[in-house]
Amino acid sequence: MGSAMTQLTASGSRVGAGIACALTGLFGMSVMDACAKFLGEGYAISQIILFRNAVGALVVLLFVLVSDRGLRRLRPRRFGLLAMRTIFSLAAGFLFFTGLRYLPLADAFAIAFTAPLFITALSVPLLKEQVGARRWGAVFIGFIGVLIVIQPGTSSFRLEALLPLGAALSYALTMLVSRRLTWEMSTSAIMFWPSLGATFAALLFMPLQWQTPSPTDLGIFLFMGLIGTLGMTLIIQGYRFAPASVIAPFDYSALLWAIILGWLIWGDLPGPETWLGSSVLIMSGLYILHRETSLRKKPELPKDNA
Repeated sequence: MGSAMTQLTASGSRVGAGIACALTGLFGMSVMDACAKFLGEGYAISQIILFRNAVGALVVLLFVLVSDRGLRRLRPRRFGLLAMRTIFSLAAGFLFFTGLRYLPLADAFAIAFTAPLFITALSVPLLKEQVGARRWGAVFIGFIGVLIVIQPGTSSFRLEALLPLGAALSYALTMLVSRRLTWEMSTSAIMFWPSLGATFAALLFMPLQWQTPSPTDLGIFLFMGLIGTLGMTLIIQGYRFAPASVIAPFDYSALLWAIILGWLIWGDLPGPETWLGSSVLIMSGLYILHRETSLRKKPELPKDNA
């Protein structure tokens, strides 16, 4: 009995750590998206993707060079999955950053929050994870919150709204592939190789689309790449510690940061429906936090080799 209780406590602690990593990482990604929206007003999307991924690859490389295992951390495996992650990540970035040009930050985030529903649904056939009825219920309640925010039939459903929707599906596939890669590769390698691939892809467009940034904008470009890399690293760690269907609903927390950043930078003040929908989304995530940390049995998880 004592051993079982110890295992259950350890399991809940590990899942809780995964959720904490994801929440912190999502804040960093929200700041990165705000930087991308700001820069997207004067620079090509390919240039934003270039800085985002080039800085990310450099940060990861510097980290592994000073670590105990050195370059061995970057040993690639499953080249097909790495290529898939690169493609899905590129698609998510391009679609979402383009959508930010035309939509308020909070609206784009709200539409993109179909991603947790995609992740939960796809984690069953792709990762063979078990999703219980209560967790399905919490996710669908969160989806109702998204509908409250975006108000079907309003301007949020113009053609540009399909961009963050496509980004949500691409992001979901990126996270599911990342979860699969954590079984065999370090977080550093999962971050480095797709970032390097995306950097070379963006470089192809630079002869036609490069615009030399001002010193202030250059600082924003570099900060965007740094905080985006740290944020994604923490999110991947979250998926290492806990199943995809557990972490997915906590993507909703980024909506709160989008509301705050959109108001502070662009003066976009959300209406009552955004606050109501956000409350529903956050409460659904908090319910899953409570249920998973208190009731979940110990999952079969890979060894942490980040």
